[in-house]
Amino acid sequence: MRILSVVVITVSLVLSAAIFGFFYAWVCSTMWGLDAADPRIAIAAMQAMNASVRNAVFAPAFFGTPIALGLTAALLLAQKHRLSAAAFALAAALYAGFCLMVTLGVNVPMNEALATVAIPQDVASAKTIWQDYSQPWQFWNQLRTIASGLAFLAALSGLFLYKDASRAASTAA
Repeated sequence: MRILSVVVITVSLVLSAAIFGFFYAWVCSTMWGLDAADPRIAIAAMQAMNASVRNAVFAPAFFGTPIALGLTAALLLAQKHRLSAAAFALAAALYAGFCLMVTLGVNVPMNEALATVAIPQDVASAKTIWQDYSQPWQFWNQLRTIASGLAFLAALSGLFLYKDASRAASTAA
């Protein structure tokens, strides 16, 4: 059972770190780069990125993270690792509530609305469209980034709690 625990903990940590890194990259490079570009190019680039992100490489990290975290919490709870299970459950709740739901409820609808925009030839019109999109999109993305970082830290603390409890159990035996 220990091997299974280590495997699910590892999967949870890798997926949590991957999605945190994905959101973080948008914060510290992608959106700043698009904001600095010609707004017509920024709109076209964002439309292309949003169209390409729904793929088999992205899906496991985005959709699999809360599942892996929840399964890890359940497995550890079944093994009586209550504190570790609680940390993974907290990570799952943070991710589901502030990453998955924000993405599906806010960022995706914004992306779908931008996808329907015909890019104007006029730079001033394109700038207005881009600013109206970029500023609120970045706010919500920063929220997802913070939440996914906290979810990763909660999962990481779950690993340490698991290790401590396992070490204590083996010492007591």
